[in-house]
Amino acid sequence: MKTLKDVKVGETCQVLKLHGEGPVKRRIMDMGITKGVEIFVRKVAPLGDPMELNVRGYELSVRKADAEMIEVQ
Repeated sequence: MKTLKDVKVGETCQVLKLHGEGPVKRRIMDMGITKGVEIFVRKVAPLGDPMELNVRGYELSVRKADAEMIEVQ
């Protein structure tokens, strides 16, 4: 299973499934990350946390812990 955390800087991926429970999953969905959406990884902080993404035309930062819950292809 490939997660958003495994995607390299400069790559684009598509969301297959969201893992996680209740409020955490809801928060990820509220950020616009839903099944089928394309995500472009802009950059990753020097220590790997957070990741800067482009989703639906806007910029977003996500923690590695949240990125592990997003299954991509």
